[in-house]
Formats: sequence, C-alpha cells, structure tokens
Amino acid sequence: MTPAPADTVLGLWRALSERDWDAVSPFLADDCIYLDVPFGPALAARGPVDIIKRIKVGFEPLSSYRNHDGLLVANGDDVIYEHSETWTWPTGEVAELPFVTVHRVRDGQITLWKDYWDSTTLINSAPPTWMDDLMAADTSWVYDATGQM
Repeated sequence: MTPAPADTVLGLWRALSERDWDAVSPFLADDCIYLDVPFGPALAARGPVDIIKRIKVGFEPLSSYRNHDGLLVANGDDVIYEHSETWTWPTGEVAELPFVTVHRVRDGQITLWKDYWDSTTLINSAPPTWMDDLMAADTSWVYDATGQM
C-alpha cells in the first residue's frame, strides 16, 4: 500500500532530522528535483544521490541539526510543510530558521522539493568562515532546473 503524501513528507523529514542519508534516499524519486529557492533553479539538484550531496553541504559541518514540526497541509499529491530548523555549529553559533517547504509526491516518493527560507538569517548566524566553506564545497550535484518548476 502506498503511503499518503503527507506521511511520505513527514517520513523524509524524520530521516533528515536524524541525518540518516540511507533513510532519506528512498523517499526521493529518481527524477526528483530539489530547489533551494533563495539560490534559484540554476543551483538545483536532481535525483537522490545528488540531492543528498546538496543537503550534506549545509548539514555535515553542523554539530547539531534539529527540525521542528509545524503546520502540514496536503492537497492531493501536493504537500506544504511549515516548519523550522535549528542549526548549531561546533564553534557555538546557532541559527533558528523558519521554513516553508513544498513537496510533490507521486507513488509514495517525492518528485519535487522546494525550500523557501530567508538566507540572510542563516548567513548572519553562521560562523565567519561559513561562506568561504560553502564556496569550496563539492558542487558536482548542481543541476540547472530553470524552466522546470
């Protein structure tokens, strides 16, 4: 039996909260597109392997990551999830980030994932070296999704 789209989305976020990459992968369709809206469609990622690489760029340097549940609204295959995240770096900086995430689910897997958030909040809370670290990160995951949203 295929899970309801809302259950699929919540399962993804539980796995992300644990940073359990093996558990994240099955929630993502092979053609899933991930779009970090503040950075635009030219810096999207596509497919489970590259989406996980993309998410790791932000999550792996953290000493702690926590997702806080919020409002979840489902309309057929479309699920909107309002939530927040706490990012903590080993150097002690903490960012509290409000998010709205839009997912499209087909046959129990996410085919579209768009994160809406304020990048200034993160940049202002991150360690001083964070932007330099991002610029040096692996970008093999980059997929230009311009016109596909």
